[in-house]
Amino acid sequence: MSAKADTSPAPNEPQGLSEQEAAQRLARDGPNVISRKERVTPLRMFARQFANPLIWLLVAAAVLSGILREWVDAAAIVAIVAINALVGFVQEFRAERALQALRAMTAPRATVVRGGKRMVIAASEVVVGDVLALEAGDIVAADARILQAHNLAANEAPLTGESVPVTKGAPAAKDAALSERTDHVFSGTSIARGAATAEVVAVAMATELGKIANLLAGARESVTPLQRRLASLSRTLIVVCVVIAVGTGLLTLLRGHVWLDVLMISVSLAVATVPEGLPAVVTIALALGVHRMARRHVLVRRMAAIETLGCATIICTDKTGTLTTGVMAVREVWGADADKLLAAAAACCDAELGRDGKPATGDPTEVAILAEAARKGIERGQIERDNPRVQEHPFDSETKRMAILRKDGVMYVKGALESLLAVSSTASEGAKEAEAKMAAGGLRVLAVATGTGGEIQGLTLVGLIGMADPPREEAKEAVELARQAGIRTIMLTGDHPTTARAIATELGILKPGESPEGVVFARVTAEQKLMLVRDLKARGEVVAMTGDGVNDAPALKEAHIGIAMGKTGTEVTREAADLVLTDDNYASIVAAVAEGRSIYGNIRKALIFVMTGNVTELMVVLVAAILGWPIPLNALQLLWINLVSDGPPGLALVNEPSEPGVMKTPPRPTKEALMGRAQWLYTVVPGFFETICVLGVYGWALGAYGQAHAGSLAFSALVICQLFRVFAARSERQTTWQVGLFTNKSLLAVFAVSMGIQIMLHQVPATAKLLNLQPLTWTDVGLVMGVGVIPLTVLEIYKLFRWRKEMNRAS
Repeated sequence: MSAKADTSPAPNEPQGLSEQEAAQRLARDGPNVISRKERVTPLRMFARQFANPLIWLLVAAAVLSGILREWVDAAAIVAIVAINALVGFVQEFRAERALQALRAMTAPRATVVRGGKRMVIAASEVVVGDVLALEAGDIVAADARILQAHNLAANEAPLTGESVPVTKGAPAAKDAALSERTDHVFSGTSIARGAATAEVVAVAMATELGKIANLLAGARESVTPLQRRLASLSRTLIVVCVVIAVGTGLLTLLRGHVWLDVLMISVSLAVATVPEGLPAVVTIALALGVHRMARRHVLVRRMAAIETLGCATIICTDKTGTLTTGVMAVREVWGADADKLLAAAAACCDAELGRDGKPATGDPTEVAILAEAARKGIERGQIERDNPRVQEHPFDSETKRMAILRKDGVMYVKGALESLLAVSSTASEGAKEAEAKMAAGGLRVLAVATGTGGEIQGLTLVGLIGMADPPREEAKEAVELARQAGIRTIMLTGDHPTTARAIATELGILKPGESPEGVVFARVTAEQKLMLVRDLKARGEVVAMTGDGVNDAPALKEAHIGIAMGKTGTEVTREAADLVLTDDNYASIVAAVAEGRSIYGNIRKALIFVMTGNVTELMVVLVAAILGWPIPLNALQLLWINLVSDGPPGLALVNEPSEPGVMKTPPRPTKEALMGRAQWLYTVVPGFFETICVLGVYGWALGAYGQAHAGSLAFSALVICQLFRVFAARSERQTTWQVGLFTNKSLLAVFAVSMGIQIMLHQVPATAKLLNLQPLTWTDVGLVMGVGVIPLTVLEIYKLFRWRKEMNRAS
């Protein structure tokens, strides 16, 4: 048991349970804790990096190489698989560590009344029947029925999404909605003002919070589009690999080759078919995306979610703190003298503005009034010093007003307009119309009046103050940018429908005159959010869901991309999310969408580049076998090309800057293949040109120098073709000069280093022996360089003609 501190009971306070009865109930019902999802261990996190058919294909190639005692080949493939897994693991592990830093470090406590005495205990020890003693700032430890309340209001945003504190104490119907149950307080919410005692009616998983935890357990995590596309491509490559290897093996057997030669040719073809560098390219691309998104205030927990965000068709977003600032502010005043109105309102406030880095305390609406008054030079502290309080009438939920009598003999009153008009001596022209207009605009309206003497009668209305949580300045632009990109924004909020509709209209989510149906959802529960996400997914939408409250967690987990708030988000919500916004800003989501689209485009460029190399290798080996020539390239040379000559340039391609207009096009279809018809065409045609160049050099050199030197020339000709072609791979439409030669300096560095290494391989005895190469003369180097630039030249001329044709058509 934890240490407990006894305090004197308040007058007329319930006696509560005896300690013996509480101990029996704790033993019977168990601790008051919400079941948490089992944490992913580092070992499991590392193991799931291998859940990829392409990785399995590489493992199979490594096993086959081992069977044939090609130990260098096998070791190289295993190393690539291990490095790929390590990079993915490190990124996810770092994200998990960063997430843990956001979690609260203090254990929750609760004040209960037992045996007529108040004591502080661990929240986990609270049982049904306990009496909670609550005051401003307390976290409610369990669901409880209010017994006594004084000026009580609770912040229920984490549970219901309601942006302002809910006044508590009034009776409520048994079947009332959760947000309207004013006679109860709920686990996980906090007390904004006032004090109360309440009898616990539910603990642990029986609380409203626990019910949401059960929904979370039933939510299903989605497989990302990139994972599906890579799995489909891997299956295709497996079939192609088996068919070509077996077909060529049978062909070479019929030509009279021995079994060992057949196996070696089959292994060479298998190695040529499998893009060994592709998993590393995808992993590094996503890892770079992690760093790019971190600069845009987005913490990535699952790397695959980066690409998924790029194809989102709908963003379901919470209002409070994401589309809005999350802080109440005065947005409109009505009255003859605005300064007089704010001064009278400030004189009737109990809240305190933050000072010296300390946060503001008190009711958010009062904080908003004081902040606006301070901007006009009116300070509550000065009011208290010059005109101290004489008498107070705290806010009453029945009269819906509060009042403070000060030394100057003036009674300052604020509250609901209807309440103040009932005790005013004169009617105020246009007040009701002004209130209706403010309310229709989604503002929370407070009336302010003054009077003389100690009685709240014969007041004079000073004016009205309209307050709301204002939209973020950057959110409106972000909503429009998302619309241009073909992404719909849906607002989900626990606020009143009128407030939600007004904010949605102001942000451009809802156009004037549009029906809010299907666009704005107010007073939504956790279950309704979950059902909405499931419905959108069933219609084929790619759904990004944002949230900060516990009630958002099930929908976040169910969505294709779950996005939690880093500042205001609960621990449960952050654990359910794929991404965490460190600035709680909708604009950061849209910026992340742009990054996601750019990353997907770069992955596709790198994939086309790598696959073109594999197509070239395959055709070179296959055509040579069909023609009855000696196989130009051995398995280790092919592996070198795939890992070293294709890999680094491919990795440099994923660092390409975003192409113009990335947010001017609609999201790509979810069923669109990673390698569609256009991409295969852009892979096979350059591969065909490279094959002609390489086999042309090889065929000529066979007669001029013999197989050993011809093979060396073919090896370098193929690599140099690849290195030059990487510049054409930067864009399907723009030439290298249009893209800008120096816009990707890492690519230039990789090109220069790879070119130097390739020539050095022939000249260094150790590497020449390992790869079975012969030294090249300067004439040979000039030959392979000249041949290598041919495919690049053809592709760039084609793009130039295509660009001119499009320009002529546009004019």
